[in-house]
Amino acid sequence: MNARSQSRSAARLAAVQALYQMDMEKTPLARLLDEFHQHRLGREIEDEQYADAEVAFFDDVVKGVDARREEIDGIVSAKLAEGWSLNRLDRTMLQILRCGAYELMARNDVPKAAVITEYVDVAHAFFEEREAKFVNGLLDAIAKDVRG
Repeated sequence: MNARSQSRSAARLAAVQALYQMDMEKTPLARLLDEFHQHRLGREIEDEQYADAEVAFFDDVVKGVDARREEIDGIVSAKLAEGWSLNRLDRTMLQILRCGAYELMARNDVPKAAVITEYVDVAHAFFEEREAKFVNGLLDAIAKDVRG
């Protein structure tokens, strides 16, 4: 994986974490971005080295999901199985799906296969194989709708 791919992968993981924090703690967007820029991206925290992330890409995903949350949630919700709602999803899973859906909708510069693969990888950081397959299937269905 080249340096740009690694920094984008780090940006995606950090975006999921930032949106999770925003969702759970109601952290205002500007403060959240500042906190991640100053204290998380590329920093060492509790003996764990955070990878350098492409800051502009991180900002775009976080701001984009925040700005288009209602639209994104509608698209994600429409792909859930009958009887399922966004409220039933694990909060981390919801952020993974939101970020992936945002990229598929708004970042045509990133191939859809790359978006799906990257968020399946993010899912593996938090979940077992079953949940990663869920991310794969749901983002693939969204990609067919938003990218044709």
